[in-house]
Amino acid sequence: MGGPITLQGLPGLQEQVDQEIGASSWRTVEQEHIDLFAKLTGDEQWIHTDPERARGGPFGATVQHGFLTLGLATGLLWEVCTVDGFGVVLNYGLNRVRFPAPLRVGSAIRMHVRVADVKELAGDGAEVVYRLTYEVRGEAKPCCVADLVFRYYA
Repeated sequence: MGGPITLQGLPGLQEQVDQEIGASSWRTVEQEHIDLFAKLTGDEQWIHTDPERARGGPFGATVQHGFLTLGLATGLLWEVCTVDGFGVVLNYGLNRVRFPAPLRVGSAIRMHVRVADVKELAGDGAEVVYRLTYEVRGEAKPCCVADLVFRYYA
């Protein structure tokens, strides 16, 4: 990967509507990260934190928390693209999130980014909906799909 593409302000964002703008690098799911997330959030369910018990469970291994996967979105998005022409970038929220498949420890994932919608805001701003699809290497289904909403202000 040659680094993020740079979109030039509102016109650059609008040009990308309904386009996939790229994919992040591959990341390996590590038990250490799962355990840290579990401890920080208090979600220490055995399917995430007990490799021995999880081997006999429904997924055959521990699985990463969906919200940990989702929490990677901003950093992975910045691997794919940056937007010039605005002074402030705010994470405005999520419109839709699903976790259609488990993400097993040791798996490799990357995030594909599509610009789903762009709205001009009063005062030289923009609201952008990025459609995120987390691909799991060797798997047919993504582990996460989400619409991430960012607001950009001059």
